[in-house]
Amino acid sequence: MEELGLGTVSFIRVAWIFATLSIAVACFPLPGLGWFRTALLGIIKRGKILQSKSKLTVPQRFFFHFYVVGVLWTTILLVSLWSCAIREHVYNVWLSEAVFLLLLMEVQVLRRFYESIYVFNYSPSARMHILGYLLGLLYYVLAPLSLCCNFAPQVFDFVSGRVGMSRPGFDNIWMFLTLFLRLPCYAWIGAAIFFWGWVHQLRCHQILGSLRDKTKKLDEYVIPNGDWFEYVSSPHYTAEIVIYGGLVMASGGSDFSLWLLFAFVVANLVFAAMETQKWYHQKFDDYPRNRCIIFPFVY
Repeated sequence: MEELGLGTVSFIRVAWIFATLSIAVACFPLPGLGWFRTALLGIIKRGKILQSKSKLTVPQRFFFHFYVVGVLWTTILLVSLWSCAIREHVYNVWLSEAVFLLLLMEVQVLRRFYESIYVFNYSPSARMHILGYLLGLLYYVLAPLSLCCNFAPQVFDFVSGRVGMSRPGFDNIWMFLTLFLRLPCYAWIGAAIFFWGWVHQLRCHQILGSLRDKTKKLDEYVIPNGDWFEYVSSPHYTAEIVIYGGLVMASGGSDFSLWLLFAFVVANLVFAAMETQKWYHQKFDDYPRNRCIIFPFVY
């Protein structure tokens, strides 16, 4: 089982390194690799910035599937590690931090699940590449697992049925409270950063969702304004980076797998934001020229 855990950690790290390097290569106009950038853009573009007649696409409303997977898988991981922490009856700071990180991720995917149903009103013509769709599903399997990959054996024991859930009781309730009361200060600082980004992403998504109410047709677009849109063109991506930065901080920055996940999130969102900025300038002659791409006052 220990070999299985090590194999899982290695696979996750290789996956993030490969994905991040692929995006990094596509970001720079290296000689002879223009085809690679074009191919990658074809996969990750979606919605308004996807201009393709390819049949290998699915409706963008299938984003809903990402969060179904994210909620179910994060819940399984959270319950399995929580049960493990309670069964040990000995405080384990690393295990407690993993439970805390998964709880934060659960808050994130639950909100995204809600938004996919009640906030966003996708245009019928909005599509995404089927490979991008499959990679999105994979992301919401690997991302939560990256928060607790050092405890993969315990997760697999729980999922396989070798270990059951702990029965509720007073001692378990006390252990439940202990997991949080004894967390180090950096965990709570990370949580504060996480919720700062979380709140602003919610606001930015509400702004984007409300734009449909300002147009007569679902295929029409207007310039978003308000909150972090006053500073950058893709503030929901900025907020996502803040959210994952909060997770890194809450972990104490000691988990290499989480750093690799964060690097991928930054690379992927910067790449996507560059294309979004380009689309805005092409679509609107009066688009605010002072808006940065993703990092306020910087880029």
